[in-house]
Amino acid sequence: MNRLADSQSPYLLQHASNPVDWWPWGEEAFDEARRRDVPVLLSVGYASCHWCHVMARESFEDPALAEYLNARFVPVKVDREERPDVDAVYMEAVQAATGQGGWPMTVLMTADGEPFHFGTYYPPEPMSRLPSFRQLLEGVTAAWQERRGEVAEVARRVTTELAGRRMEYRAPAPPGEEELALALGALAGEFDERHGGFGGAPKFPPAMVLEFLLRHHARTGSTQALRIVERTCEAMARGGIYDQLAGGFARYSVDAAWIVPHFEKMLYDNALLARVHLHLWRATGSPLARRVALETADFIVRELGTAEGGFASALDADSETADGDHAEGAAYVWTPEQLRDVLGEAAGAEAAELYGVTADGTFEAGASVLRLPGAAPSEAVRAELLAARRLRPAPERDDKVIAAWNGLAVAALAEIGGCLGRPDLVAAAESAAELLVRVHLDAATGRLTRTSRDGQAGSNAGVLDDYADLAEGLMALYAVTGESAWLATAGELLEVVLTRFAGDDGAFFDTADDAERLIRRPQDPTDGATPAGWTGATGALLSYAAYTGSDRHRRAAERALGVVTALAAGAPRFIGWGLAVAEAALDGPREVAVVGPDDDPATAELHHTALVAIAPGAVVARGEPGAADAPPLLADRPLLDGRPAAYVCRGFVCRRPTTDPGELAAQLG
Repeated sequence: MNRLADSQSPYLLQHASNPVDWWPWGEEAFDEARRRDVPVLLSVGYASCHWCHVMARESFEDPALAEYLNARFVPVKVDREERPDVDAVYMEAVQAATGQGGWPMTVLMTADGEPFHFGTYYPPEPMSRLPSFRQLLEGVTAAWQERRGEVAEVARRVTTELAGRRMEYRAPAPPGEEELALALGALAGEFDERHGGFGGAPKFPPAMVLEFLLRHHARTGSTQALRIVERTCEAMARGGIYDQLAGGFARYSVDAAWIVPHFEKMLYDNALLARVHLHLWRATGSPLARRVALETADFIVRELGTAEGGFASALDADSETADGDHAEGAAYVWTPEQLRDVLGEAAGAEAAELYGVTADGTFEAGASVLRLPGAAPSEAVRAELLAARRLRPAPERDDKVIAAWNGLAVAALAEIGGCLGRPDLVAAAESAAELLVRVHLDAATGRLTRTSRDGQAGSNAGVLDDYADLAEGLMALYAVTGESAWLATAGELLEVVLTRFAGDDGAFFDTADDAERLIRRPQDPTDGATPAGWTGATGALLSYAAYTGSDRHRRAAERALGVVTALAAGAPRFIGWGLAVAEAALDGPREVAVVGPDDDPATAELHHTALVAIAPGAVVARGEPGAADAPPLLADRPLLDGRPAAYVCRGFVCRRPTTDPGELAAQLG
């Protein structure tokens, strides 16, 4: 029976034709397991996951294995991007049991959702110390039938341990100068001086940490913080992790030197990294950072934009090869011969040298990933190669729209468009925001749906990062456009955050208090691939308080920031967004009000000066004097001698208003 055929999830649809009798996550699947007295096999992944595809081809498409699985288990398939709460709860169990995690995630559990066996990818034949998938199923079947008491005891013990993991949070004071300096010192100690970034292989783009370092530099002038950002951003921008032809970043590098990426491209990485490169340009004027910010923004709009105005989640790592198979990176890699075929003998040889394409190859089968170790080829060469590459089969696109990730994209596109004179990017941010408000937000309840596809809302409730990141994006859009409706909607989202996601102790949960009950209510203040919902909400609350003067929102942000104090020195790489928010809080944050007629060039110049200032976490409001829908930040801000003016406040103290963009820049620098 094909139960996945009506799903919105491209990942579930990829498995709809498997001989495995998949069930979607839901009470019906667990009722079926009770009725048949069999365990549940939970398989979690996502549409652009390379090893998910591999396990599907090797095991889930095998009729004999599927027959065995269907007869003895209730198989349940979950898209982790639709249900991050389910993924988080069971991934915690996998990591605790095995010391590692990843996708595909494979968990065996009882009909009550209590897990008793944990793993990730299983091969079709045994390898190293890993059993085959068939051996796993046979072993679990034997244990279930012959040692049920032991299985039940393991499941009970694991569930009890997971359920008891609620954080003891006593809301310490927000981090101050000392804690943020210690965080910088710890990061400097882990910094890869040779290649940039942190740690070894695989190496992930540290977007949230880079944002903290940029804000720390802006507030303190730290050359050490700025050097780490500059080295890392340049290494990534020149490496194989960055698409040298079309722009945009891959998910991570399989090596420590950013040479060979894992080729999937995620919306969230590109939104976060585009914004980081814009902020690096604001701090240094770097032409490379400016180019990468714009190219990445253009990639988001061109390659991930949907017909409804939102942004798709990801591009797959795999694509079709010339012989009809599928292989990772097939759409992107080159041999010297391929370059010569497109460009001619001499130009092809020159391009190979400039792009680091070697006879031996840097990837597989003698192919290389394009890099930019030195001077760049001409734009004509780049365009010719890109045109030739577009003739290759393109990677599949996961075209579901995720509220949180689109919120990050709205923030990036609005800021890049506003700072760099690209109104088309601001318009793209507005279109995405309009889709999210129209399709994802229930106007009657203020509640968000996490995903949509083809303009139709999905069935899964929004989690904390959906509310937090969308509020962040809407406030960034307000700062650029001055449209007060975006700020008002951000306030509505944050009201839900405070009433449904906040604990009495000032902590935040990842799911609402009325969400589906799992074996535990997930709660994690540390960053993953995206900012933690906890610290994302904290940053949004802080900005909203600056716009509105709300003491309630400010106090909630300060209480929640205490978790950063606890983690700043010991684990700064995993609390980067929280450290960035703490920088904004310590800096005020600075509040900038620009008043003047919308059609006055002097208003526009002051507004642009405010947008490109490097004050960490500064909020910017623009409007006509005395506008009825203006936020409190614009209240009682008259023109100055009949001319547009800017007002800068920080820590409840305001500077002298100015009509001079140069003076405004000095006040914000």
